[in-house]
Amino acid sequence: MVTVKRYQENPLIRPEDVPPYHDGFEVIGTFNAGVADYHGEILLLLRVAERPLSKESSRVPSPYYDFDARKTSVRYFNKRDPAYQFGDSRIVGLSAHPDQFAGLTSLSYLRLARSRDGRHFTVDPKPFIYPATRYETFGIEDPRITQIGDTYYIYFSAVSPLGIGINLVTTKDFKTYADHGLIFSPEDKDAVIFPKKIGGRYYALHRPSLKSVGNPDIWLAESDNLRYWGHHRHLLGVRKGFWDSARIGSGAVPIRTADGWLEIYHGMDAQNRYCLGALLLDLKDPAKILARSAKPILEPEADYEKHGFFGAVVFTCGALVHGSVLQLYYGVSDRAMAGAELDLGQILAGLKTERI
Repeated sequence: MVTVKRYQENPLIRPEDVPPYHDGFEVIGTFNAGVADYHGEILLLLRVAERPLSKESSRVPSPYYDFDARKTSVRYFNKRDPAYQFGDSRIVGLSAHPDQFAGLTSLSYLRLARSRDGRHFTVDPKPFIYPATRYETFGIEDPRITQIGDTYYIYFSAVSPLGIGINLVTTKDFKTYADHGLIFSPEDKDAVIFPKKIGGRYYALHRPSLKSVGNPDIWLAESDNLRYWGHHRHLLGVRKGFWDSARIGSGAVPIRTADGWLEIYHGMDAQNRYCLGALLLDLKDPAKILARSAKPILEPEADYEKHGFFGAVVFTCGALVHGSVLQLYYGVSDRAMAGAELDLGQILAGLKTERI
């Protein structure tokens, strides 16, 4: 069993702690942050979700980045229009296509939070990365950060009417960045890039979002240059009867241990409950699975993990390692950020008895 030491300060960053960037908007989510250790500071690259303030009960506002006008705009949907569905507060659904949506009810962008102790954070007043292309019309979400040398590779879900893909930017100073565009085209999300070459090649985990046949599973890809990816292989699937029976996806950047590459991933069950588990991959061949969690290592138990914008969710995009301690940062209930410490030895010991 893995002992979880949740921080007493949780939630670490809440929507009410962060002033909105847009006039006439409110912050409804500060969650699913990428994590970096930069010159003695712990940086959380927050997904900040903002929505327009509205007093019109008959219309639902949907913010978006207008690429042609180079500005943020708002579209309004009439609740009485039978073409749309409003049952999910996060989206404006299409009645004719239940698995698609016409817009989101909030716009997400990425904003830096900084800390010296890992528990008390100061959030920058402006976005670090804001939607800027036609592939980011509906916002950018759920960043991960991989450090290779002195370069930080930041990649995130880019959402638009064209679908959800993975965009890559790089920075050395968290002040400016270079945008390299999409590295995984729609439909794809939950990518993590390994922090070292393996056998002379870069590797990434990602999650194609299949809509015809297949399941939302984890795949493996390879690259020579971190921009163009190929040799795609199915790696890990959902499991009936387990905590990850409905959907899985990569979470934190893989961690190199003596026993193998440790990946903390998320899984969802039939009740839409998100938990975190562990996966161990071979050091020389990450296509080889050594072990997988039979039970979650972290599940929604605290009140802030069970109740929020979308309850019963723990979702990580990053972690740091200090000796034998895994410092895990994770989004809770699609609303806020929390932190916890877990013992790496306990995680690995548990995996040795759960070779599934």
